[in-house]
Amino acid sequence: MNRINPKKLLNSKWTAVSPVKKEKHFMVSDVEFDEEGEIVACCIEAVLSKRSIPIVWHDLKDDTRWVHGWK
Repeated sequence: MNRINPKKLLNSKWTAVSPVKKEKHFMVSDVEFDEEGEIVACCIEAVLSKRSIPIVWHDLKDDTRWVHGWK
């Protein structure tokens, strides 16, 4: 399980374990917080195609799908 600090999530880099459409490397491009500091929305951007994808940030903790950093 990947450990994630929500305050350091923005601009963090991730590698998809199973690439889709040849998109393997991603960067967290947008994080929205509510009044209590909880994350309400998160988007990742594919480095190769610049395609932005909304994601549930807790999914990044799953090390069978995501690896922290670019590998």
